[in-house]
Amino acid sequence: MEDMEFYQQKLLECEMEIGRGIIGQREVIRQVMLALLSGGNVLLEGMPGLGKTMLVRTVSQVFRLSFKRIQFTPDLMPSDVTGTNIMVKEEGKSTFRFEQGPVFANLVLADEINRATPKTQSALLEAMQEHTVTVGNESHCLEEPFFVLATQNPIEQEGTYPLPEAQLDRFLLKVLVGFPTMEELRGIVGLTEGQESLALRCLLNGEGLLEARRQISRIPVAEPVMNYILELVMATHGENVHIREGASPRAAQAMIRASRARAFLEGRLNVSFDDVKYVAYPALRHRILLSFDAVSEGISEDDVIRQIIISREKSLYA
Repeated sequence: MEDMEFYQQKLLECEMEIGRGIIGQREVIRQVMLALLSGGNVLLEGMPGLGKTMLVRTVSQVFRLSFKRIQFTPDLMPSDVTGTNIMVKEEGKSTFRFEQGPVFANLVLADEINRATPKTQSALLEAMQEHTVTVGNESHCLEEPFFVLATQNPIEQEGTYPLPEAQLDRFLLKVLVGFPTMEELRGIVGLTEGQESLALRCLLNGEGLLEARRQISRIPVAEPVMNYILELVMATHGENVHIREGASPRAAQAMIRASRARAFLEGRLNVSFDDVKYVAYPALRHRILLSFDAVSEGISEDDVIRQIIISREKSLYA
């Protein structure tokens, strides 16, 4: 119990420290924290210039994680991400040696991931799911903890490629980064103009993060809450004119893990219905495909998820 209280307090301090380096975006920071504590990858979507890259860099500093940034462009090759075998001469003979790519880090920022071709995007699939990289006939394990935080520009922008559904499903959460308010914008300008860079404290290391994750995995999920999670996922496969394809089983797993992490940060040792409703949006919005009717009517994934939650609550109290 003492260990759990220690890590609860330490993680809240980490969240506050990240907030010192990122003005506003409190919900974005919280949802990224949930993914880190759940051992999952995050897809950050928003217009350029909203601090997505700075957020990832700040997280790496506060948690003392090794950090690598990959700028995805149309000419980026898979080997530029994973690494490649190079030929070296040793004692009169030639041998192959594996040269690690930038994916070999605790925290990998895949910047503007949807500007690369699908072939290069898929180079991350094995790393994101299995935490290994296979080049030729050899597999190389990635150091734990390992996370991919990818940024994505809205698909309507020029030069973007839609991510394959298989890759989208590997992201635990999809987090929307909105434009700051007037006061937040004033703070951003004050932080970045005419001042020295802000020194952030390192409050937890990778081993501490792994231990916190082990503590969170012990939080129980009551049967009614578990059923609620499963019913929300199954509702995406029911008769809904706004959904073309529903969420995969990974959606239920993501909601369970993220709900546990939120309960932990809220100082509770049990998962509530409110935890589930909070994580439903980032866990489901990239896992459902909208129908033509929904797109033509301007209905978003969040609108559909909200309606599913409301319908479920009505049936509970009917």
